[in-house]
Amino acid sequence: MNVASWLQDLGLGQYESVFTENAIEIDVLPDLSEGDLEKLGIPLGHRKRLVRAIRAMAASGSSPAPVTSERALSSEHSPTFAAERRHLTVMICDLVGSTALSARLDPEDMGAVIDAFQATCARITLAYDGFLADFRGDGILAYFGYPRAHEDDAERTTRAGLDIAAAVAGLKTRSEEPLSVRIGIATGLVVVGDIGGEGKLREHTVIGDTPSLAARLQALAEPGAVVVASTTRRLLGDVFRLRDLGVHKVKGIPEPIGAWTVLGLSTSVSRFDAVHAAGLPDLINRENELDFLLKRQRLAWKGEGQIVLISGEPGIGKSRLLAALQERVADQPHVTVHYQCSAHHTNSALYPFISRIERAAGIKAEDMSDQRLDKLEAFLALPSHRT
Repeated sequence: MNVASWLQDLGLGQYESVFTENAIEIDVLPDLSEGDLEKLGIPLGHRKRLVRAIRAMAASGSSPAPVTSERALSSEHSPTFAAERRHLTVMICDLVGSTALSARLDPEDMGAVIDAFQATCARITLAYDGFLADFRGDGILAYFGYPRAHEDDAERTTRAGLDIAAAVAGLKTRSEEPLSVRIGIATGLVVVGDIGGEGKLREHTVIGDTPSLAARLQALAEPGAVVVASTTRRLLGDVFRLRDLGVHKVKGIPEPIGAWTVLGLSTSVSRFDAVHAAGLPDLINRENELDFLLKRQRLAWKGEGQIVLISGEPGIGKSRLLAALQERVADQPHVTVHYQCSAHHTNSALYPFISRIERAAGIKAEDMSDQRLDKLEAFLALPSHRT
């Protein structure tokens, strides 16, 4: 038996990738606790089913042999993640009005609401490669930049926040009451990992004021809103449309803090342009590459078709080189066609084309379906067929 087939037999095959990413093999199953499963982002009902199955496996004697005391002792004193300094983006989500809602709903119904809320937050957070640090009843704490760091963690966090706000608003309760969240996001230098305490309560502890700042921002947010700190806002460039909320004095933080509400994605043609809206860095030691591109451009404009592929490691200046080429030909008549893929839209093969049509038609994220259709028909100059 392996983990994949075991999960399939339970009807929980959707968690195979989660178990694989966390190196959970069949021999590890007897050591899993419900708390471990919660940290993996598995909702309450499925956690209970997995725990029952693990106990049944152990009772039947079909579970693999437990680790020896020597291995257990070694594991106990070998932290999964050693403490380290990280530039971390923290997101705190809180379900609005949960206390009042719990007073109106049956406890089991309220439990179902919390399960659905937590499962939604977990699914979206993991989709953006965030780390679920803690479930706090009607809220969650998530890290981006730990244990795996990305060059766009601030952007990933903000996208996740917007997706969570939209998804939670679409959840249904038995009382048919709408749900909403408040989300606070902050970025800063912290120490994160196993700080050296005993037990799992300190296994993923963060030392620093970033989580406190995110909590204060979450309290400033309106229902359904995402609020970011100035430290996060500087990293976002013009990727998102933001509204300045001014400077606020909050408890526990000596200096006043700046806050911005995220209104949605901007209409920038490229992420590079959005991130470098304040100005481009200098182009250094790329004269030969730029000359090569300009020669290909001249040949193409003479009717000799050309295709150039620029590839390389992230951050070496590929987009900056293309920007320099655009600057050189800016005063010459031409049409630039720009399509950009995104790691955040791997499940949408046509995303580059959809986003280009949306920009050309002036479609905004907050537009309703009828508005989107009207703009699309106007863009395509098609007569309306709706009654």
